[in-house]
Amino acid sequence: MKGPKTYDEYVDLVHQAVYEIDEMRAGIEYDPENAERWSAMLDQLDGVLRKLYDDMISDRYQFPTDRDLPYMPFINRWGREIPFKQLLVVINQTHKNGLARD
Repeated sequence: MKGPKTYDEYVDLVHQAVYEIDEMRAGIEYDPENAERWSAMLDQLDGVLRKLYDDMISDRYQFPTDRDLPYMPFINRWGREIPFKQLLVVINQTHKNGLARD
């Protein structure tokens, strides 16, 4: 997955990640065994991404920061089990390094 070239593309990626979290949360509700395990982790991930999205649409967001987003330790540990891991990695790379260039 290539990084976004425009700010609007970046905002769309973050919005897509929020949607993916909602979908994953809906899926684990039918699997009580995994729901307990994933619930707190998804809450943290959801909080970071929703704040990021809110900051973006209200013009409070500034990047690049040269720092990872707070969810990266979670991704590094559980990423194999997250179907949209690559999306989260691209969002983090953009947060750290800025928009992609040709």
